Amino acid sequence: MSIGSPLYEPWSLADLVADLRAGRSTVEDAWRRSQRRIDDTEDDLAAWVVHGPPVELEDPPGLLGGIPLGVKDIVDVAGLPTRCGTDLYAARGPAEADAAVVQAWRTAGAVPAGKTVSTEFAFFAPGPTRNPADPSRTPGGSSSVSAAAVASGQVPLALGSQTAGSVTRPASYCGVASMVMTRGRHSTEGVTGLAASLDSHGFYAAQVRDLACAWSAFVGQEVVLGCMSAPPRVLLWDAGELGVVEPDMADALARLGRGIRADGAGQSAFPAGDAVSLATAAHAVVMSYEAARERSVLFADVDRLSAPLTALLQRGAATATADYHAACITVAETREHILRLFDCVDVIVGPAAPGAAPEGLTATGDPALSRAWQAWGLPVVTVPGLTDGRGLPLGIQVIGPPNSEAELLAGASWISAVIASQPAA
Repeated sequence: MSIGSPLYEPWSLADLVADLRAGRSTVEDAWRRSQRRIDDTEDDLAAWVVHGPPVELEDPPGLLGGIPLGVKDIVDVAGLPTRCGTDLYAARGPAEADAAVVQAWRTAGAVPAGKTVSTEFAFFAPGPTRNPADPSRTPGGSSSVSAAAVASGQVPLALGSQTAGSVTRPASYCGVASMVMTRGRHSTEGVTGLAASLDSHGFYAAQVRDLACAWSAFVGQEVVLGCMSAPPRVLLWDAGELGVVEPDMADALARLGRGIRADGAGQSAFPAGDAVSLATAAHAVVMSYEAARERSVLFADVDRLSAPLTALLQRGAATATADYHAACITVAETREHILRLFDCVDVIVGPAAPGAAPEGLTATGDPALSRAWQAWGLPVVTVPGLTDGRGLPLGIQVIGPPNSEAELLAGASWISAVIASQPAA
């Protein structure tokens, strides 16, 4: 993938870790590189609420060896404030303790470099951050700035969260890889969520192999890529039932489908479009209902909230409990239908966003292509490498059954290799 912007310069986590282990580089070198890149690009990107090297880096624990980590600013980091992209929390003091997920990444060896900008309460109102692939375009939302920090090479690894499409869509727009973990795989303690039954952890790295390096450290068990005895059984989802996929993305997906067939994978047509449509609509009901109750304290300051967040909370407050329960039942029933598909296929492959990042910075794009998968709580890897006719990134999402992250990374790596073998658009 060739991206012309000088702000786009992803930094390989796998290469960095290999250099640290071999003694070709040091953790101090890594932090100096991170700080130089932030200094060189931050005026153009506006990715950080606060950043800086830690006081102490001697003998870092864990497989990641002390590498710099970006943390989305809805996630607590001890000693730093959590401001959630809102002026309401501008005077907040520092968090007393790390969120559980930050502590887990520290155990893996990553060290927070600071807090990346979040959209307002991780919803649709954008912050000031620009897309490194094209600074005139949105990086997405709401974990967009963690994606931008990785895409620009400011850090090799950054954390996000997803309630609708907040990890998958920014990865697609910014041209990097991401993983959304199986919902419930790790505690959300210390994270300012939006809808408890939908919130999931995620993270960004340059490529799928970098995600695998990070995941190996996080779970303490090496994920080996490129060792599949046969091509994965692929179910191709074109998202036609949602009516949002743009022509460039549809063309890219069609090219990928031809490449999958040429490489011997058992591709078949997606048979569950109705389930996706139903779950997509149900997700919106569940999200607004739970957000209105989880963030009910915000109604006291509704005049200080953005129009999109105000509309979400008001819509949720007006939703009848019976309608919420009906939406939850729809999610559960359609989930069972989708899980049965994995009896016959290894991964589902489809578009990660409707198209390239939209122009302008006043909106964050459409999460429709992630809503159903998020409602079902499935793990998702976004694979970069495709571009549209203008050279802008297009991401592909690879979806697996619950708690299949290692196998999903192997399948996504295979998809990445297919993409790499294709000619540019």
